[in-house]
Amino acid sequence: MAFPQAADPDVRAAPPGRRPLLLALTLLVGLGTAQAQEPAPEAARPAPTVVSPPTAPPAPAGESLDPSLSPECRVPGSKLYTLAKLHAVKTALKEKRPVRVLAVGSTSAGPGASASYPVKLETALERSLPDVDVVVEARGLQGEIASGAAERLRSMVADVEPDLVIWQVGTHDALARVELDAFADALDETVKWVKSHDIDVVLVDPVYTASLAEDEYYLSIVRKVQEVAAREGVPLVQRYAAMRFLSGRGDKGEDHMLGRQFRLNDLGLRCMAEHVTRAITLSLLQPDTTGTAGPVLGKSLLPSPRDGAHGPQVNPTPDAH
Repeated sequence: MAFPQAADPDVRAAPPGRRPLLLALTLLVGLGTAQAQEPAPEAARPAPTVVSPPTAPPAPAGESLDPSLSPECRVPGSKLYTLAKLHAVKTALKEKRPVRVLAVGSTSAGPGASASYPVKLETALERSLPDVDVVVEARGLQGEIASGAAERLRSMVADVEPDLVIWQVGTHDALARVELDAFADALDETVKWVKSHDIDVVLVDPVYTASLAEDEYYLSIVRKVQEVAAREGVPLVQRYAAMRFLSGRGDKGEDHMLGRQFRLNDLGLRCMAEHVTRAITLSLLQPDTTGTAGPVLGKSLLPSPRDGAHGPQVNPTPDAH
């Protein structure tokens, strides 16, 4: 039996009597390697691994995400706001005059992305209030707790003469570990003072961060803001709950909205502007009759018949942007 000439130098170097055996072994090894490189039969191939993209956590039962918000800012209404009447803003709308807004708090003005918040808020409000001129004046209260900010806020109100004050409050109080009742009393007293001058108030509670998610004191400050808003009958933007919900979307965490030193980044500020606007828009649709405002859309949010043709024109579902 004649064997083909071996290309392997080890085979050529072997004694003539052993060359056939070595050549056969070489051919068997080569054949095994070739078979291993051939694709496996269809039935033997493992099933492909499908990696699903991250999805947002489900909304509470029976409640969908608010479609009027940008996709990256969408949360259920129950995690976004509680509603109350806004008499001063509604009066400005009826009189067809510009609505003056004073936005105060740690992210209302300042360096970097924070400086764009007034523009984002003004743009969002004008989109939701067609044919209405909205003027937003932003004043920062960097690092100030509620008790220290009260006097400065009164000076700002006297200077701007707003129809509406949007107050982001509680974050610095929580970090400073102020006494809970002292915080609530200062906040309550200031809200009452603003309302006594026929000016509406919208409160925005503290930011959410995973590092303090289990901190009972921090959560107590959030609850105190909620209690004051309910007691004084003013709308509340639930920034803590909204950010916590958004932080659970896939693997993003709160870092995609929160920068250093508890300051919202550009995306966080844009979402907050949308969330504040949504709370204001739906609060304006509250009827003038007495009743308890709720966080969920319903018949009570339809325009009041007494508004008539000259009543406030509000777009409850502005185009998402």
